[in-house]
Amino acid sequence: MRPGDGIWHERRRALALATGGLAALAFPRAARADDAAPASLRLLATLGAGGAVLESGVKWRIFSARADADGSHTLLIESALANPLITLAPGEYVVHVSFGLASATKSFNLNAGESRNETLPIAAGALRVSATRDGKPIDAPNVAIAIYVPEHNNAQANLVYSRAKPSDIIGVPEGSYHIVSTYLDTAGIGTLGVAKTTSGPLPTPTNSVATGDVRVATGKLVDVTLRHRYASVTLKLVRGPGGEALANTTFTVLTPGGDIIRELIGAYPSLALAEGEYDVIARHEAKTFQSTFPVKSGMDRDVEIIAKEAD
Repeated sequence: MRPGDGIWHERRRALALATGGLAALAFPRAARADDAAPASLRLLATLGAGGAVLESGVKWRIFSARADADGSHTLLIESALANPLITLAPGEYVVHVSFGLASATKSFNLNAGESRNETLPIAAGALRVSATRDGKPIDAPNVAIAIYVPEHNNAQANLVYSRAKPSDIIGVPEGSYHIVSTYLDTAGIGTLGVAKTTSGPLPTPTNSVATGDVRVATGKLVDVTLRHRYASVTLKLVRGPGGEALANTTFTVLTPGGDIIRELIGAYPSLALAEGEYDVIARHEAKTFQSTFPVKSGMDRDVEIIAKEAD
């Protein structure tokens, strides 16, 4: 070995160690960045295991898997998309999906940079309810549909869904259901005690009610059509047939048994009524007049009450 060779080798070794040390300081930083790389999660729900893919009506919620001090889990993300793509930090999560009255939950762990597809089967069937009059569909704003779970001899024992509209697909657990469709009068004029907005009176429930019973199996979509029978009538108090309607008249519409259906005021108040026969009492200037009239489904008409005093 020549003089100075040992010193040279020691300097080279020190330089190599120094360089390696700098590299060691740089690489862990890049590794930490990789560890924090977000993951992507694509979600899909089906009607039962291997059943039809749900393309609408689902709601997704993603929670932290770690419970808070009070035992609850923090809600992180909500989505009403049928097939959402969600970006999350690596970690443990709980996914909850609801479809009408049915739901499913799944826990999982996402790794850094992972791209995962998850399908959650919902153990449920589905209902799709439509309402018609004389074979023609009734517009959604004119119908309120309620779904009940019957018990023993009580078909309406448990109300489980009250916001259904025609053509909605509503997820329900397997079982038997009682469905009630009520026609809503959105064009009625002169009804007493009904709240109004700038666009007119709020929808008023009528006595036109259609019901049906159905059993739903897991993975099956059941279509139910409820048939209403009603007509719209306009009331008029006149001094003679075809005469001018008298203003400031109060009307009370009753069933033949005496049950009050609706109270109205004005010259031409209108209302929707189920098919049948009715009594009407008209009051004008402290005088009372009474008449009976029939209602036939689909036949909208004027009803005249003759202001003729008894002899």
